[in-house]
Formats: sequence, C-alpha cells, structure tokens
Amino acid sequence: MKVLVTGTAGFIGFHLAQRLLSEGHEVVGLDAINDYYDVELKYNRLAVSGIKRTSIIQGRLVQSTLSPMYRFVKATLEDHPFMLELFEREKFDIVVNLAAQAGVRYSLQNPHAYINSNITGFLNILEACRHYPVKHLVYASSSSVYGLNESFPFSIHEPADHPISLYAASKRSNELMAHAYSHLYGLPTTGLRFFTVYGPWGRPDMALFIFTRSILEGKPIDVYNNGEMERDFTYVDDIVEGIVNVMGDVPRPDPLWNSQKPDPSGSRAAFRVYNIGNSRSVKLTEFIDEIEQTLGIAAKKNFMPMQAGDVVKTWADVSDLKKNYGYQPKTPVSQGVRNFIAWYRDYYKV
Repeated sequence: MKVLVTGTAGFIGFHLAQRLLSEGHEVVGLDAINDYYDVELKYNRLAVSGIKRTSIIQGRLVQSTLSPMYRFVKATLEDHPFMLELFEREKFDIVVNLAAQAGVRYSLQNPHAYINSNITGFLNILEACRHYPVKHLVYASSSSVYGLNESFPFSIHEPADHPISLYAASKRSNELMAHAYSHLYGLPTTGLRFFTVYGPWGRPDMALFIFTRSILEGKPIDVYNNGEMERDFTYVDDIVEGIVNVMGDVPRPDPLWNSQKPDPSGSRAAFRVYNIGNSRSVKLTEFIDEIEQTLGIAAKKNFMPMQAGDVVKTWADVSDLKKNYGYQPKTPVSQGVRNFIAWYRDYYKV
C-alpha cells in the first residue's frame, strides 16, 4: 500500500514508518519538525530512515538514501493548499495521522498551538481525504479523552465527554470530526486512543525520559500527587503492532448500531474508536522502582501536589481490539524500561 504517515519525525510515527518500510509498503512521511522539544532528536530519527537534515526543504519531498520506498516532506497540517496538492499528486491508499501538538501540561501554556495543529490541521486531513478519497484514515486519539471518568478500566463503550485539558478536548474533537466526515462523505475512519506510550527514541517531555535523565545527572525528580498516580504504560512496539493490524481493515457501517442507545465506539457510518494500551495500570512508584533498578541508582524524589489537567489513573480496556484484531501487548514494563535505558545510554553516551 501507499501510506501517508504524518508525524514521522515524532516518536510513534518514526517507529511506524520503520515497520511499514520493513513490510514493503511505500511510505510518505510528513512532519512540521516544530521546537516543542529537541529538534535534534527529531532530525536524528529521520536520519535513521535515510532522510538527511541537509536535504530537507520546506514543502519539498525528499528521497531516503536508505529506502527507495520512503520519501519525507517538512510541512504543517495547517497548510491547507499544500495538503490538497500532496493528496492530489500522491493518491494515497491509507493515511495514518499521528502529527499533533502533544502534551497535556503544555496545553495550559500555549492553547492556540492545539487549536492550530490538532483542530485546524486535522480538518485539513479530513478535507484532503474527502476530496482525494483514501481507503482508510487512521488517527491518533488519546486516553486523555476520558478526563473525569473514573470507571476502570476505561471502556470505548462509555461516554468520554468530560476532558480536563485542552489537549484532551482537541483529541475528543478529532473523534467527533471524524464521525461527521464518515457520516457525510463515507470516509472510513478509525481512532486509536493511545495510553502512555514509551520506548526507545521516546519524547523528552515524558516521565521515563525525564526521570532517566535526572537520575543519571544526580538531579531530583518531581513525583506528582505524592506518587499516588497510575498509568497504563504501553511499549511503542505494541502500539505499532496495533496500528498495523487496524490499518488494512477498513471499518464498515454497523447495521445493528442503536440510535436509541448510541454506543460511542461505533456508528451506522464507517467509523470506529479503539483503546490501545497495555491493559494494566502500574503505580508511578513501581515505574520509578524499575528505572532505579535498571540504572542501579536511587532517585532523589520531590513529592509534589497534583498538576492541573492531570488524572490520577489510566487503565485501558482493550477487549474490542483483542476480539477484532487479536491484539495482544507483549512487552512488560520491566523489559520496556530496560530497552529505553539501553537506547538512552547509547544515544547520549552516558
């Protein structure tokens, strides 16, 4: 298939592009390469795929030096004319939209970035898919959409209408926008609610990266809500496996969908939403223990109050993804942490 993957200088997009190329798919990668976090890390991810920094020019497709099946373009989703031109020229089979302004806490500081990228940018993806039809649009949503919901594990069959950050609201909006386009224009869409993804080449604003760096540098780590936090930490390879399994299976309208008792996970339109996580909630203190054991260094901890926009616990019910695709996360947190730290030490030579 010919696949557009947005966000390929990012964490998950980089890993997905590598996987698709290994399976013989043609991939066009797109990324704005913004400075939300270290751009050197983004350029180095691209370099692994044969995209040289010196060859990157805004709006121009660059051929990988390592794979004839991979091309990359630096561009923003907000550039509507460019997106339409790209879709018209390339005629994609599948689109996987992973590009977004990430980060719950940053959304409190720079809300406009989330509207521009996650709302306007996603609208441009939908419009391009509408005018130059694709077989399937798969897009990243987030566990953050569950917000104030405390019914565990989080189920796709329950409403997710009380987000507590603009980031979460933007991701829930993406799901609603996708449904409208599935209904109006017959565009098959699948949203994947990612749960705390971690692993090699991960984001520097995520807990594992921050904790590892601080511990190695002898600096204290901030442990929020006094450590009374739980997360469904999901290894990046398990996330990629789920995406690949979903990509090729185009959702169809559900004739049994009941408008009197509407199930938010499906529709009479070609629309689906799934959780994709490890299906196990891990205490933050246990996660830190794994990091300390792997590094052989005890962390200095600053116990802090809860931060605005944060939730105490996440836990994914992935039974639908298991039933429909045989999804089975394989990487325990202990192994995933070891893999990340091995990468970190090698990358930063520490």
